[in-house]
Amino acid sequence: MPDPEFILLGDAFWLDFVNTARGRTQRPPDLLPDPAAYHRWSKSEKLPSDVESVPFAEIIAFRRELTRMAQALSAGRQAPASAVAAINHRLAQGTGREQLVRTAGIWRLRFAPLRTAAALDAVAHSAAATLADRAKTVRQCAADPCSLFFVDGSTTQSRRWCSAAVCGGRGRIERRRSLTR
Repeated sequence: MPDPEFILLGDAFWLDFVNTARGRTQRPPDLLPDPAAYHRWSKSEKLPSDVESVPFAEIIAFRRELTRMAQALSAGRQAPASAVAAINHRLAQGTGREQLVRTAGIWRLRFAPLRTAAALDAVAHSAAATLADRAKTVRQCAADPCSLFFVDGSTTQSRRWCSAAVCGGRGRIERRRSLTR
């Protein structure tokens, strides 16, 4: 089976978006070199593509801000104000309304969008949800040379690799080799 075009970890849209400029090699290629690639990425995430309505330079600038936020969060620092401003700017583009929803016998106020969020809006919402959830930690893969980010939502907050099968397996093999030397 051939490698897929994009590495989709399934943790959060925004980190899958950030990871299009990162990889598991020393010098990973930029997976979004043009609007057509962004359109394919949107479709691979099952999101409506907004490449026709958002300038590509704005898409790449948003990815840079989110990358700075992922780097800060994975290092245990606060999200940069410029990244939060960029997320809030994207969230302001959406339309919808507040509504009451009963969940497990408790009324909660939730935002209900009037339309399906386009790709960049879904990415912004995903980043905001991760930033607002204290139970989730953004980490950078511990495998060398992997530079992918992921969300560690585990109860012990001890996840180290973006993929246990790929990078975790590589880490276990390297540890065994160092023990036999």
